Amino acid sequence: MKTLIRISTAAALAAGLSLGGTAAQAAGGHGGPELMHPSWSFEGIYGRYNEDQLKRGWEVYAQVCASCHPLDYMHYRNLEGLGYTEDEVKEIAAQFEVRDGPDEWGEMFTRPATPPDAFAEPYENDALAKLANGGVVPPNLSVMTRARDGGADYVYSLMLGYEGGVPEWVHEEDPDFALPPGKSFNAYFPGYAISMPEQLFEGAVTYSDGTEATPEQMAKDVTAFLQWAAEPELEDRKELGRYTLLFLIVFTGVLYAYKREIWKDAH
Repeated sequence: MKTLIRISTAAALAAGLSLGGTAAQAAGGHGGPELMHPSWSFEGIYGRYNEDQLKRGWEVYAQVCASCHPLDYMHYRNLEGLGYTEDEVKEIAAQFEVRDGPDEWGEMFTRPATPPDAFAEPYENDALAKLANGGVVPPNLSVMTRARDGGADYVYSLMLGYEGGVPEWVHEEDPDFALPPGKSFNAYFPGYAISMPEQLFEGAVTYSDGTEATPEQMAKDVTAFLQWAAEPELEDRKELGRYTLLFLIVFTGVLYAYKREIWKDAH
């Protein structure tokens, strides 16, 4: 009975995969525009990650985001899940410095990272992070696409939601709205005033595969990478859900046939 309950629960989760995109299309709940919804390869019950896109997303994160935002739950060895070889991961990790120690003199030191190391932290502590970012600690991005209403759509929209000034529709919504000093306007951020300035400009990243680095391309790639970071097991979970649904369909047919056989002489 417990096994059957677990299977039924898994089936319900699998069925929900095809509905997950609906909530993602809602606006951020603050009266702003509806979230943008590009097509995602990982959507739907048959969705899968695109390795080429994930690699590009890693390059955007490494070249743009990693200087401020940590990925606390990721280790460099996890990059093999993007299709990198073991030697490539070693080369990637060696480009970053991590703190280690204490040494024989009781001192902490830095060294090149290795695959087993967690991703390098951009700041030694929160105090330094606040000092460098206008009093705000940049959030950990490990589960960002799962932690925000709208998921991947929210992150994508946020990256592209900057405007040079406060648009007229905001003043129509709130005549007293004023952008605080040191803040940037973002149409998709709750309250519209965000501490992070715009990051994605034409050519801001050099893609190793030669893809043109437009803001839209970079936003989509890094969002897909962050989705993978939050749910690296997504493909396995969906495959399990499909098999579970198939099993339940067959099992239901068997039970129905069994019921017909038992009760065939009842009337």
